[in-house]
Amino acid sequence: MADEPLGLTVHSMPTPEQTLGVSDERRTRSGRIRMLLVMLICAAPVIASYFTYYVIKPHGSAGYGQLIDPQRPLPALTATAQDGKSVELRSLKGQWLLVVVAKSGCDNLCEQYLYLQRQLRESLGREKDRLDRVWLVSDGAQPPARLEAALRGATVLRVQQGQLAQWLEPAQGHQLDEHMYLVDPQGNWMMRFPAGMDAAGTAKAKRDIERMLRASASWDEAGR
Repeated sequence: MADEPLGLTVHSMPTPEQTLGVSDERRTRSGRIRMLLVMLICAAPVIASYFTYYVIKPHGSAGYGQLIDPQRPLPALTATAQDGKSVELRSLKGQWLLVVVAKSGCDNLCEQYLYLQRQLRESLGREKDRLDRVWLVSDGAQPPARLEAALRGATVLRVQQGQLAQWLEPAQGHQLDEHMYLVDPQGNWMMRFPAGMDAAGTAKAKRDIERMLRASASWDEAGR
């Protein structure tokens, strides 16, 4: 059998420029994937807390306060501070708020609520700086001087009761000043505590608030 010449097929080799281009493209793609993974890992606690807080909503465990669904955002209302200056109600955003509503005369229930409000905040220990005490005075008069010590550290704003009805609402058969209200740092009214809350009820309300603070711990910090 006669020998036949060996056939060779010559394939063109990639140029250095093409090789570098493919390498750079791969590195860019790999870098983007790594960056996205890092972002997802960093965002995971925030996503989880939002999901727990806004989607799962612990209806079974938060048994004392009533969760408001849908939540009601702070309206564009102008309040009056103790010094007579105008204050946008939305400026309260950035902190958890425990809100009491009462007329300036502050009857026995009002005084009890202001006391329990202060005690509840203090009982949160190191988390207390994430919660502000707010008294929304529902008429145009100044609170009496006897309450000065009790209101130290609280935010006191005068807002007409008719305007507050655009935002807060009592349970059926009750008045606005018979409840305490919990507002999240985004300005959403999201929980109403039962009318006539006493010291025993305050302990239950504390558990509800602690659950909310834990659920928001990864994205909410003390101070506005």
